[in-house]
Amino acid sequence: MRLMFVVIIALLVNVKAIAQQQRVIAECTIVYAISVDSTSTDTSLTNNLKAATKTIFIKGNNSRIDLTSAAFTQSIFYDKVKGSAIFLRELGTNKFITKLDSTQWLQEKHEFDGMVTTITKDTKKILGYDCKKALLQLKNGKVYTVYFTPTLLPSVKEVDYEFKDIPGIVLAYQVAATDGKKINYTATRFNLSPVPASKFDVPSSGYRILNK
Repeated sequence: MRLMFVVIIALLVNVKAIAQQQRVIAECTIVYAISVDSTSTDTSLTNNLKAATKTIFIKGNNSRIDLTSAAFTQSIFYDKVKGSAIFLRELGTNKFITKLDSTQWLQEKHEFDGMVTTITKDTKKILGYDCKKALLQLKNGKVYTVYFTPTLLPSVKEVDYEFKDIPGIVLAYQVAATDGKKINYTATRFNLSPVPASKFDVPSSGYRILNK
């Protein structure tokens, strides 16, 4: 009887551990610092991304990405249920809005068709989370080096479409283009507090429609 009790306890502990490993995060905010690899000779790229940040908001089936730099700002709203997206861009005093249905959204992301994802044995700790390393190889030669925490899964995996097959939340990554340019994104804040619904309100005026 005692042996059966021990077995049951062990099973419950194992089930709990598995559940914790697969925890789905439906509300969070992630802020990334953006930097250009020090070996890059593209001064225009370095200047455009000076003090740049990327912020991801996830709430249920909705996500939003804000890219902010000295040169421009861009917000991408994605609706997981509809598979549609809305882009807001600001360049100086010019403001543009682009709406994409599910078909147009996939066309926008065709660069990632046939992408090969390889999860390695390398690890790194970021913001207190043990992260695994993955390599993403695109057909055009571009390579992503990604670090993600496998214990947390985003409710909207397409928040960053290129990471939709990554089994966890990405906390750092580097994009290496074929021309040698390397851009780094590193999470500086990861907040699991509820995200205000107002973050997903799209302006109804003040933006010029820009069709794809």
